[in-house]
Amino acid sequence: MESTHCRIVVLISGNGSNLQALIDASIHSNFKIAVVISNKADAFGLQRAQRDNIPTEVVEHKDYSDRNEFDRALMDTIESYSPDLVVLAGFMRILGAEFVSYFRGRILNIHPSLLPKFPGINTHQRALDAKEKEHGVSVHFVTEELDGGPVIAQDRVQVSSDDSASSLAEKVLEKEHLLYPKVVSWYAAGRLKLENNQATLDGSALPEGGVQVHP
Repeated sequence: MESTHCRIVVLISGNGSNLQALIDASIHSNFKIAVVISNKADAFGLQRAQRDNIPTEVVEHKDYSDRNEFDRALMDTIESYSPDLVVLAGFMRILGAEFVSYFRGRILNIHPSLLPKFPGINTHQRALDAKEKEHGVSVHFVTEELDGGPVIAQDRVQVSSDDSASSLAEKVLEKEHLLYPKVVSWYAAGRLKLENNQATLDGSALPEGGVQVHP
């Protein structure tokens, strides 16, 4: 796939540091950010996009009576930009089955743990409480199961005895900023696919934990 021909839509809810990593990578990569969409009008990530002249949209979840109505409005907004891929980057809404099914195989998420460990929130504190020696980040295809879609790639950090939840989060965030653009570029190149509910790279099925960037 030629440079910038893979159009991605990035969904955010807040600061957008992973969005910034994608913006920076897209300058010399094979994907183009068509629009950044937030469910919160005050999300700082919208300013990041606007600084780089990337279109932005706000679809406020509180403006809709229920999740299905919000999901449909979000789907319509996304589709108006004709994307090849939807990228969740700190999007803090659980998406319904209809939405996930519609974009199946074309939607990625990044999660701050070594899935299947610690799905959901507060992953860094939970890793500390469990006395984990390693922690990290996973990029996965989104399915109906929360943080349960096939893992594409993981990167790891060592948990130090003096780590706090915030220091561990900083370590993991550095890995996130490197890993997410890499995986998006795999998809943009046509190398990454979801087939029979399994992630494949270059035609080969990936193991449960995906590609281990730093085993």
